[in-house]
Amino acid sequence: MSTAERVVFEHVTKRYAGTGAGNSGAVEDLSLEIPAGKVCVLVGPSGCGKTTSLKMVNRLIEPTSGRILIGDTDVAKQDVIELRRGIGYVIQQVGLFPHQTVGENVATVPRLLGWDESRRRARAQELLELVGLDPATYADRYPAALSGGERQRVGVARALAADPPVLLMDEPFGAVDPIVRERLQNELLDLQERLAKTILFVTHDIDEAIKMGDLVAVLQVGGHLAQFGTPDEILANPASDFVARFVGADRGLKRLALARVDALQLMPPVTATTGDDAAEAHRRALADPFPYLLLLDPMRRPIGWIAPRDLPAGGVLDESLATAMSPFLRRRTTLKDALAMLVEAEVQAGIVVDGRGAAIGLVTAEMIFEWARESRPPDPAGAAQGAR
Repeated sequence: MSTAERVVFEHVTKRYAGTGAGNSGAVEDLSLEIPAGKVCVLVGPSGCGKTTSLKMVNRLIEPTSGRILIGDTDVAKQDVIELRRGIGYVIQQVGLFPHQTVGENVATVPRLLGWDESRRRARAQELLELVGLDPATYADRYPAALSGGERQRVGVARALAADPPVLLMDEPFGAVDPIVRERLQNELLDLQERLAKTILFVTHDIDEAIKMGDLVAVLQVGGHLAQFGTPDEILANPASDFVARFVGADRGLKRLALARVDALQLMPPVTATTGDDAAEAHRRALADPFPYLLLLDPMRRPIGWIAPRDLPAGGVLDESLATAMSPFLRRRTTLKDALAMLVEAEVQAGIVVDGRGAAIGLVTAEMIFEWARESRPPDPAGAAQGAR
């Protein structure tokens, strides 16, 4: 796996014909650094220069002045074809080649890099599995046979094919419906937890920016950087009236979309494995404030809950005793999504699992409410006034 690289903008300006030195350009004196392995979201209204900024990284647009570094290398000094083959790029329209199969689309860059056919095929299968598409089902299909969400997954797989250190994503989920969009967002966060790429992500949606970004760059019309920082810093202390208005008055609720399950101290469940002694499990469950027993398989993957009344006094535990299941959460699941999943399932607790599906703890609605009470941001008006 390649090592992620930092991306640095040093006084980058882009002006088009007809705009002089005294006029505002598409991007104006942009300076920021995205550390290696982090997600930086460029967000702002139409005309603020976020897509222009993104396209200057892979030189689809050349800056008027300033420079952009990937690692310590100035992109302007690299061969442009070599540069682009080393950067993953995902756009809203996906841009799959309609005459090529899904597997061939995913293997586009490895083919250009001269990989042999067996290596290309193996890489395409690996990446399709990574984005949740069964290679046996999808590799030989053509893009026209896919749904919008499936096409976007293929687009992400293709962008990752040569294991690039940097991934550019321009409104990648803007063309799908809200339900699919939320699922794709969550899947990308899961992928990032495993891959740790440096990602520049463009959106006009502040809620998406808060959910997806380790860092957020808020741009305003004319290509000026209004504020750059963590989502928490921007929600708690907007740097100007523009940022405060753009972020919105419901900043307290937005913090639930910002914070993730790993911000909570997980509750340890009472667990037992199939084949364990039922009497001992019964004793431990009744001694716990949350008396339901979580039954696990030998790999510690949840099978389901056993209510106290259903725990036998003797014998051994088996799968037939588990009659209910909670939603599965990940450490990077947002508290907003976690709360919504608990409400939808009408349960008290969600099960937090690791990348292998093994249970590592519980999250309850009360834990989320307690976090919100303890983490209220300052008053929006006061914060904006202080910034001025």
